[in-house]
Amino acid sequence: MKYLLTLLISTLISLPGFALEVGEMAPNFTLQGSDGQSHTLADLKGKSAVVIAWFPKAFTRGCTIECKSLAQNGHKIKAYEVTYFMASTDDLDDNTQFAEESEADFPLLSDPSGEVAKAYDVLIPVMNIARRITIYIGKDGRVLKIDKDIKPASSAEDIARTLGELGIKKASS
Repeated sequence: MKYLLTLLISTLISLPGFALEVGEMAPNFTLQGSDGQSHTLADLKGKSAVVIAWFPKAFTRGCTIECKSLAQNGHKIKAYEVTYFMASTDDLDDNTQFAEESEADFPLLSDPSGEVAKAYDVLIPVMNIARRITIYIGKDGRVLKIDKDIKPASSAEDIARTLGELGIKKASS
């Protein structure tokens, strides 16, 4: 029975979403971050590209591997004019503790209601958890890429490579 439940959850997490599409304006959001700040997408428009790496659940194996990848290799992402986050439907306390334990030097955003995850079409409604999907947003606020093929261990390197492929400007030294 446990195996079937795990299989069902894995299948639901990997199901593709269809509402949000490349070229559309990204839904605005204001979410609390593990850094104690409130983060609003509209505040970043015109200033930097944005990457939101949605993840299912703090403290789980794959999410821990992904968070540590971003923490240990974030300098590769910071080489670009980009603001990046991980985001989940976990509550703020869980994400704050998860960020501390993973030594994340970037904010983990909390969306406990699942409203923003739903707007980004990453939400598994019955379970109120996000699928592991990374959304790339241009300086103009438009969705540049929706990446559903995430490899947690190389997440930072993959994000940096994708930023280069998308033509995101390098950060000034």
